[in-house]
Order: sequence, then C-alpha cells, then structure tokens
Amino acid sequence: MPWATVLILAGLCGASLGQYNEEEDLAWLQYYLRQSRASSYSYVPYYEEENPPYAYSYPSAPDTEPEPGPEPQQAPSWRCPQECDCPPNFSSAMYCDTRGLRYLPFVPSRMKYVYFQNNLIAAIQEGAFDNATELEWLALHNNQISSEKMGRRVFGKLQNLERLYMNNNNLTRLPSPLPRSLRELHLSYNQISKVPSNALEGLENLTALYLSHNYIFEMGASLKGLKSLILADLSYNHLRKVPDGLPASLEQLYLEYNYINAIPDDYFQVSPRLLYVRMSHNSLTNQGLSTNTFNSSSILELDLSYNRLQKIPRVNTNLENLYLQGNQINEFSISSFCSVVDVMNYSRLQVLRLDGNEIKRNAVPPDAPLCLRRATVIEI
Repeated sequence: MPWATVLILAGLCGASLGQYNEEEDLAWLQYYLRQSRASSYSYVPYYEEENPPYAYSYPSAPDTEPEPGPEPQQAPSWRCPQECDCPPNFSSAMYCDTRGLRYLPFVPSRMKYVYFQNNLIAAIQEGAFDNATELEWLALHNNQISSEKMGRRVFGKLQNLERLYMNNNNLTRLPSPLPRSLRELHLSYNQISKVPSNALEGLENLTALYLSHNYIFEMGASLKGLKSLILADLSYNHLRKVPDGLPASLEQLYLEYNYINAIPDDYFQVSPRLLYVRMSHNSLTNQGLSTNTFNSSSILELDLSYNRLQKIPRVNTNLENLYLQGNQINEFSISSFCSVVDVMNYSRLQVLRLDGNEIKRNAVPPDAPLCLRRATVIEI
C-alpha cells in the first residue's frame, strides 16, 4: 500500500547529567568526561530487533580471588592518597579508577566526587566513608564487591549523596540503609534476586532506578513510595508479575526480557505521566490483559513485541509508536486504534510494527488509512 513505508527508528534522548551552578562542578565534570574510561549510560526510546537495547563494555574480571584490602588508615583530611589522582584545579574530586586496586583508599573529608570504578575491589569495610560525609557522587561500578563483604551501614552517614554507581559487581541484595538524598541508584549487572517492599523506603528524592540484568523474581510494592521516580529499569530479570503500585511520577518503565504473563486492570492509570512502556520478550497473552490495560492517554511508545498476543490490544488514540512484531496476531482490528472512524476521529499513531505475526497484508481493512492517517510506518 502507498502509505506503508520502511521502519524509521526514532528515539528520545532525555537523560541529563544534572544542573551545575558552580564553576568548580562544571570543571571537574568536563575533566572526568575526558578522562573516564567507564561506559556511558544512555537510556532512550529504542527498538532493536536483534541486539540487546543496552550495550555495556566491561573489562573481564580475573579468575583469581582478590586479596583482602588493608583497614583504612588515618591520614590528614586534606591529603590525596598516593594511589589516586586529585587534580589541584578540582579539589573536591578524587580519581582512583582503573588502577588495579583491591581495597578502598582513605577518602579525604573535602571530597564530593569519588571514582573507584574498573578496579578489583571486593569489600567495603565499615566506616570507609565516615570521614567523607560531603560525598555527592560515588562510583564503585565494575568491581567485585559482594553483599557479604560490605559493612552494614557504609553509606549511612552520606547524607548528601545523590548518585551511587554499583553496577557490575557481585551484589546479592540491595545496599541498606541508603541515604534519603539519593537521586540515582545504579545496580544493574549484579546477582540480586529479590527486592523487599521496604528496601527503598524513604528514598523520596530518587528519580532513576537501574536494576536491569539481575535475577529479580519479586519486587512487591517497593516502587510505591518513590514519589519522585521518573525512570525504572527492571529489564532482563526473572519477574513473573509487574511491580505492585507504580508511582504517580513515573515516565519510563522498562520491563522487557522477563516472564510476565498478565497485567492488572487499570495498572497504568495511576501514573498519568507515563510516556514509555517496554514489555517486549515476556509471556503476555490477551487473556492476561483487560480491555483497557493500555488505553492510557499519556503513553507515547508501547513495545509489546515478542510476546504471545493473538489480537491487537486496544490502545489510546494519543499513542505514537506501537511495536507488536513477533507475536501470534492473526487479524487487523481497526477498533483497537479507533472506536469511531470518521474525519474527526483518528489515531495519532506514527509507527506500527506487525511483522512476524500470522496476519496477512490483504487483511488490512479499507478504512485503515482513514483511522491511521498519521502513520508513516506500517510493517505487516
């Protein structure tokens, strides 16, 4: 048909490193971006048919068991540890990344931004950060840290901490307690299997939660009290049900590559700001969905590809991108997009993927172009 074209992939890049008002903050950030070898974090709307949505490149961990690190030594609060780099022009930043460290050096009290990523650190001793209570950024990703070798309250005194990076370690549970000041929590690529309902209690400033590539089979209502949460990435886990009680502030929800087979009625209605929902590679069936499960006026992108759907679920007319490829759909129901088809009533859908289903191209009803007049991509 003349109105069907080849798929054009489009995304929204909304992630920001934050706002910096002081010249010193901007200077150290620019320095770090030039020097750091760590992977970047880019979570934007995507569709990748063959490749995983997030590409991480991490150095392989050695086979040998890391040696235990020494106890923190008492040192002058201003002195930079000899293992690290403290640029004189960025007096509040300390760079200890990619140096083969097996222990945490002493952190001077003046530090706000500390980087320990890409090392061989296996333990965090109790009181490791008690001297550095002004810390705002703490990067511990790409190490070998285990939950059993972490002090029970290592982050307890960091009441200014905003960003904690502990992805790609050996954690089996969430660190606890966590500072109420936390805005971003990065725990992807660990071995976490369960998130208790009270694990994130009190984190009312948290805006981004990254828990992908773990073994989580249960979330309970752990997201419910996160009043500022904008992004929740729970992809590549073992979830069999969606988390209970989404926050009203949520805008991006990533649940792809799990084992979810049903979604409660009106599940998304409690999040009126929700824009992006990705649930590809699950076990969703039409029997596990209510009539209006996805009929939310706020959702702009919905990815339900590679599930077990036999019919096109009903979606709101405000939806712009719908991915349904790789299901078992055998009919093109125009009522899924438009309850009434006329000049005044039509869908805002721009991209529709139905390829890899059982539907035939000649099954498209004649009034489809009128309902889907905004569509620039339709793949069958």
